[in-house]
Amino acid sequence: MAIRVSPPGTRGTRIPKPLLKLFKPMGTLVIRRYRRSGGNRVSSRMGFPVVLLTTRGAKTGRTRTTPVGGFPDGENSWLVAASLGGAAHHPAWFFNMAKHPDDIWLEVGSQRFKVRAESLQGMERAEALARIAAIAPRYGTYQQKTVREIPIVRLTREP
Repeated sequence: MAIRVSPPGTRGTRIPKPLLKLFKPMGTLVIRRYRRSGGNRVSSRMGFPVVLLTTRGAKTGRTRTTPVGGFPDGENSWLVAASLGGAAHHPAWFFNMAKHPDDIWLEVGSQRFKVRAESLQGMERAEALARIAAIAPRYGTYQQKTVREIPIVRLTREP
């Protein structure tokens, strides 16, 4: 199964424009710090495991790297939530994965590898979100902030 893009919501968390302008430079700093420390310093500061997700832009075709919460799901799989803090719309990286499913990379610690993405549905999605929220409680509150279904994606390491 590939990535299923659910419709956007009509309500959700609104991020003030001045704060939005800080996201890109902050993301660049987090990526740099992640790569220098092998992910250790970033994950401990965030309070949950962080991975770097690299996708090909849906519109631009350029590669984009984004720090995201990456929750282990077995030996070679990770769960990511396309929550965007409970916003009414999906994050750009989620659309990028849907548009270019064969061009998704993950950095976990100092390892970088290609992954296959799968949208979780129904009870499997609900159980995965509950496991994520048990590790990082803030993720459990995001679904309450929006009417859109927050996608949960399993990223599995390619052989």
